[in-house]
Amino acid sequence: MPEQSDTDVVLRAQGGNVDAVGALYDQHHESIFRYVWARVGDRRLAEDLTGDVFTRMVAALPAYRPTGLPFRAWLYRIAHNRLVDHFRQDSRRAPIPLDAIEDERAGEDDPLSTVEQKLDVERVQRALLQLDQTHREVVMLRFVCGLSLKEVALALDKTEGAIKSLQHRGLTALRHALAQEQVAV
Repeated sequence: MPEQSDTDVVLRAQGGNVDAVGALYDQHHESIFRYVWARVGDRRLAEDLTGDVFTRMVAALPAYRPTGLPFRAWLYRIAHNRLVDHFRQDSRRAPIPLDAIEDERAGEDDPLSTVEQKLDVERVQRALLQLDQTHREVVMLRFVCGLSLKEVALALDKTEGAIKSLQHRGLTALRHALAQEQVAV
């Protein structure tokens, strides 16, 4: 049960245990980085923003109370807020590089399969860009980052019902965009 272990680690971190803070970083760094990278499209910028997220985590850790709010959702909320701040400062919107955030398939020897996969990722990326920002973010948090409905709701400060609705509309729009692209090909 990862959430229980998160709670134990958070309590130790709040007590000043540096190893516990490191454990929280180690456990969540990759998923937060992938989320940020997917949103900004620039690896170096994503690294900087991810560092900011964890700096903010450490600063806000004393205020976190494990009262049912999953730590992971709380951390994604910090990441979301940092991205909002970033986009306010820099109004340019970078495309979502899904091919960059997917697991590297090093060792695959089938070039045809690799090319087909790359084309599929590019197709989905173009379709995602057609969604409005909120739908795209919900779809990314749910299906790229793997957050639950409750965690997405907490991260985006919305109700679970609103997230279900946004997810449904986002997936419908994504299907429509993918179908339109298929017709165009």
